[in-house]
Amino acid sequence: MHDIAVDTDILASNEAMALHNREHFREHGVYVCNLMSAPGAGKTTLLERTLAQLAPRFRIGVIEGDVQGREDAERIAKLGVPVVQINTGGACHLDARLIHHHLDSFVLDDLDALVIENVGNLVCPAEFDLGEQDKIMLLSVAEGDDKPKKYPVMFHVARVLLLNKMDLLPHVTFDVARAERDARALNLDLEIFRLSARTGEGLDAWCAWLADRIERVRT
Repeated sequence: MHDIAVDTDILASNEAMALHNREHFREHGVYVCNLMSAPGAGKTTLLERTLAQLAPRFRIGVIEGDVQGREDAERIAKLGVPVVQINTGGACHLDARLIHHHLDSFVLDDLDALVIENVGNLVCPAEFDLGEQDKIMLLSVAEGDDKPKKYPVMFHVARVLLLNKMDLLPHVTFDVARAERDARALNLDLEIFRLSARTGEGLDAWCAWLADRIERVRT
């Protein structure tokens, strides 16, 4: 019982800070999304391709979350996009306090959108609100079509599911219809895009959706 109380206190504290972050973003007119996936699903490659399409139109900042290292942030910085690295030092997720602590690294009035690339993990990131408007879930077809049933919380809280690495379908066992059906059983309002961050397949539809979300906050 004591462990449950501690977990409840941690989540309650995080929710309070997330609410503060969300109000802060609203005041500055910044759209924020939380990009989540397992390690190796292709978050950074997707982000690079997405920024290549949208950065000429919108002012976008990026927060890179990792246990350690700066490789992903260095890749994003090469695109000329403001980026901040957060290393958790062992924690499997970002939390609202960490986001709040690093917001001074950006001039929010100079941003239209902030993309948070969370630590690669299919469990913890789903439980911690960061103050974002949307949670975006990335699932690689190389991971298997059973993931919605194994990790239901992630799919339940996401607004969008991106099925990535569709170019690998001829080489892996992945039932797209099953994965989409199981995901929508957990979340009827889930938007699903099939794409390949490597080849560019399906990126236009995803970027159009994201651009619309950014515009809604700006107006």
